Amino acid sequence: MHEYSIVQALIDRVAAEARARGAVAVYHLEVSIGELSGVECELLATAFETFRAGTVCAAAELTISRVPARWRCPRCAAPPAAGGPLRCPACGAGLRLEGGDEILLERIEMEVA
Repeated sequence: MHEYSIVQALIDRVAAEARARGAVAVYHLEVSIGELSGVECELLATAFETFRAGTVCAAAELTISRVPARWRCPRCAAPPAAGGPLRCPACGAGLRLEGGDEILLERIEMEVA
């Protein structure tokens, strides 16, 4: 389960941001997870609940948004046919992934002393 290492990196990053700003507590985190990232959102949420105790994120709520995969033709920019092959319906070129494989920390709500 690589979700545990992702949560550890998330908590480390949030702690660094909190220290840099003199924060005394973190109350909310928003994370975006691409559907092709290989991350199970439920496992990530469980890992966060497990590992946040004793950290600056101990009182933080985690909101996870799932980001759908987005494909586009690199030649003509035509969008793909829903559920179709990863070939452009207009020109036949192979499609390029534009998004949906990311793991992003979008927002941190914290109390600064």
